[in-house]
Amino acid sequence: MAYLDHAATTPMLPEAVAAVTAELTRTGNASSLHAAGRRARRVVEESREAIAAAIGVEPGAVVFTAGGSEADNLAVKGIFCARRSDDPRRSRVLASAVEHHAVLDPVHWLATHEHAQVDLLPVDPRGRLDLDALADALSAHADEVALVSVMWANNEVGTIQPVAEVAELCARYEVPFHTDAVQAVGHLPVDAALPSTLALSGHKFGGPLGSGALTVQRGIRIEPLLHGGGQEREIRSGTLDTPSIVGLAAALQTLTATPASLRERSARTAALRDELVARVRAAVPDAVLNGSPLPEAQDERLPGNAHFSFPGCEGDALLLLLDAQGIECSTGSACTAGVPQPSHVLLAMGLDEQTARGSLRFSLGHGSTTADIDALVAVLPSVVERAQRAGVRSGAGVAV
Repeated sequence: MAYLDHAATTPMLPEAVAAVTAELTRTGNASSLHAAGRRARRVVEESREAIAAAIGVEPGAVVFTAGGSEADNLAVKGIFCARRSDDPRRSRVLASAVEHHAVLDPVHWLATHEHAQVDLLPVDPRGRLDLDALADALSAHADEVALVSVMWANNEVGTIQPVAEVAELCARYEVPFHTDAVQAVGHLPVDAALPSTLALSGHKFGGPLGSGALTVQRGIRIEPLLHGGGQEREIRSGTLDTPSIVGLAAALQTLTATPASLRERSARTAALRDELVARVRAAVPDAVLNGSPLPEAQDERLPGNAHFSFPGCEGDALLLLLDAQGIECSTGSACTAGVPQPSHVLLAMGLDEQTARGSLRFSLGHGSTTADIDALVAVLPSVVERAQRAGVRSGAGVAV
């Protein structure tokens, strides 16, 4: 098997496995006052301090969640409700058109259930936010905007967004800025002090599934989504999952032990990514790389991301054919009632529906090797040819 879907989830790092395993043998509710509870509280707070140090915030800013989706929902819904409660005029949400559904779906939920006015901000053909559009929207609706949400890096095409510039614009208009940094933390240097809130997810960088956090800067008020217990500054109630929290911290500490260690890991992954891109292009000359071009704009792309469109193919057919050959990757398309839908990210970048449907994401991470690329390019040409033949036959399926 060649696993090329690290952006979906990546294997736990050995350090995280060891930390979780050790903690699972112990007991104690971190909210309890007896010795076992105090021990659990101590390791939770030590983990909070380690995570905060790794991403550049004070420990008190770190609110533990059950993953990135919960963190995004908590930020988007919680900030909106708090801001509108303080000022009923603040019912507008600005978000990039290429946000993950963990942000887009809560935003649309607010429009349906809370009568929010939603403005989806355009991106360029690389998937990079149009900063002028954001500036114009803030200028025109400064008194109406509840929050701005722009992801740190795109989960499909890997484009890194101009987070510092977005933060500066939002600060100028005194509007909270949330960023979904799920794909960035552990892979890029991340300064969580730039946005008002930042979401991260452990299983994207070698921590356990079901672990995550939201950083919340001073002065940002959030209406909680969960009630009962008042844990985590009364922002997120619920008994703390000590083993997952310890594993989350262990993974992040391992990856960011020093700035040099993170740079070295990212550089190694990027070099492997560049090899994958070059060899896919050689094997399938009409394959089109989506997102920021390589090598000229490599600093605008996640180190492990390679996203291609294959003309004349359906992405789902390609994925299933590759899976049958032991190659695991992903397609950004959604499936509604059994009918494949093109990726909203690719459509926002200007791709037509047919091209968008014929796209795959190959993503690398720790443990990826040249052998994975060898396995991919050995079967990719025949898989693409087979998918193209199937695409010619209208309504025909692909037997795998």
